[in-house]
Amino acid sequence: MYLDKYETMDPIMLMSMINMKLRDEFNGDLIELTKTYQIDYEKLTAKLKAADFEFINEIGQFR
Repeated sequence: MYLDKYETMDPIMLMSMINMKLRDEFNGDLIELTKTYQIDYEKLTAKLKAADFEFINEIGQFR
């Protein structure tokens, strides 16, 4: 699965993929990830928040 389909992805799978990318490629920098993959930051965080996931800046992951 590719992140360009994030709007239609299952939120749990999306959270898992985003956290993996944050850990492996972006050192926890969500802004940089959204810029690199041309993802709307607000839409991404709203989708994950609707599934009760919030971005925790201190650890650079959604939980």
